[in-house]
Amino acid sequence: MSRRRIFIVLGTRPEAIKLAPVIWACRARPAEFETIVCLTGQHRELVRPLVDYFDLRPDVDLDLMTPGQSLAELTSRCLTKLDAALAEHRPDVVVVQGDTTTAMTAAMAAFFRRVPVVHVEAGLRTGDLNSPFPEEFNRRVVTLAAALHCAPTERAAANLRAEGVADDRLLVTGNTAIDSLLWARDRLKSEIRNLNFVHDRPLVLITAHRRESFGPGFDGICTAIATLAKKYPDHRLVWPLHPNPQASEPVRRALADLANVELIGPLDYSGFVLTMDAATLILTDSGGVQEESPSLGKPVLVLREETERPEGIAAGCAELVGTDAAKIVDRSSYYLDAAARGETRPAIANPYGDGRAAERIVDALYRLTIVL
Repeated sequence: MSRRRIFIVLGTRPEAIKLAPVIWACRARPAEFETIVCLTGQHRELVRPLVDYFDLRPDVDLDLMTPGQSLAELTSRCLTKLDAALAEHRPDVVVVQGDTTTAMTAAMAAFFRRVPVVHVEAGLRTGDLNSPFPEEFNRRVVTLAAALHCAPTERAAANLRAEGVADDRLLVTGNTAIDSLLWARDRLKSEIRNLNFVHDRPLVLITAHRRESFGPGFDGICTAIATLAKKYPDHRLVWPLHPNPQASEPVRRALADLANVELIGPLDYSGFVLTMDAATLILTDSGGVQEESPSLGKPVLVLREETERPEGIAAGCAELVGTDAAKIVDRSSYYLDAAARGETRPAIANPYGDGRAAERIVDALYRLTIVL
């Protein structure tokens, strides 16, 4: 079989984390793949440190980020520039990950040019187009365009089969986020980091950025965090803020005056892994954190009304609590009080992967014979 030209597209922090192992695996097989990495710049400030940390070395940089652009503006610019990049590089296969605007538009641009699309992390569903918004819409569009669907779990694969995806276009791989997490954890064993909030007292890690929670949802989360900060004054509550002011400003207004609440800037990936590993409890609306935390043995409260990652909840790794302040405080108190009593949680195997997802995906890339 001839050498394949693989065009891998990423634009956000999660895409960099989850596509890094795929890029490494392709580059490790130069006789089989010519690997072209395209960075859209959808999240310029957040993605660039990860591009450097994982040594992704983009071959194409579309530099799409502009302040205050709407989803429609981002989508139109991304689609146009990606089409031009595909016309120039003429790949055999386009690889996208997840449910971002970058993934959706790259899949569309490839489909329009009759280039097969491989979708990493395919098949996640909530069943509600408004939750998460616009990600649930984006990933359904990618599914329509994809030639090969790399589902992270059997449940995700079942979602795709229910939508009519044939088994010969479907592969259960595990999630590449676990590949990256295990790589980083092993690397950090020999690396000394000075994070002053990690070891001095019990730590609660909070992350939240979902658009569907803007407004009353964020108010509920902030009320809960303020209550927990006062109830547990000997704990440190650390919240790395998202750069989107709609996510960060309500948090600053509500929590900036609380002494044991740390509102900090985004952590680099290694710093975030260390902070997760040090946490007693994690509160998050992040899909990636839901996937990673079981490998670190951390209980997670999911700050969303619905999740497309129910495997962790079914396994007992996570609980869905939404944005209701009373429920967040009640379930957080349960875990924090248990930890204070010295109770330990039983080990739970991570339902999202074993660290070999990229290997399976790249093997499938070489075998791919689908032509649109």
